[in-house]
Amino acid sequence: MLNEVDLGHLRRAIALARSARDHGNHPFGALLVSAEDQVLAEAENSVVTSRDCTGHAELNLVRLASTQHDQHALAGSTLYTSTEPCAMCAGAIYWSGIRKVVYGLSEDRLYTLTRADQSSEAMRLPCRELFASCGRRIAVEGPALDAEAEEVHVGFWETGV
Repeated sequence: MLNEVDLGHLRRAIALARSARDHGNHPFGALLVSAEDQVLAEAENSVVTSRDCTGHAELNLVRLASTQHDQHALAGSTLYTSTEPCAMCAGAIYWSGIRKVVYGLSEDRLYTLTRADQSSEAMRLPCRELFASCGRRIAVEGPALDAEAEEVHVGFWETGV
């Protein structure tokens, strides 16, 4: 069950998604919070501006956090993300050692929103399914704040801005 602190962090991830969109990227954002409730890192999607197809918010976050924090700190942290992690990002989360993910918009709902984008090549694999096949347990909570998380996507996938 998510508390007000969790919801505040999730709203920050949604704000990062809005910022990514404002910067010309896809609307996704993520942050990593320690067991002591300290923000360790934040990241936005950078696929367009970095011209890197792997520039998803969660992957950018894992790259940044793993260079700044040890395995113990990562294992005790929670990753908050505006949208359910895709298979690529879920794999990175697993390899990082992070043990908990909280997300806003579900992968299924995102797929519904992006169908108008003919260039979208969705990998429809819920992160819970990917994590269930892994060697260590990763707790997942979401979807949460669905309407707020969806709002940042409204109109984007039709226009790309």
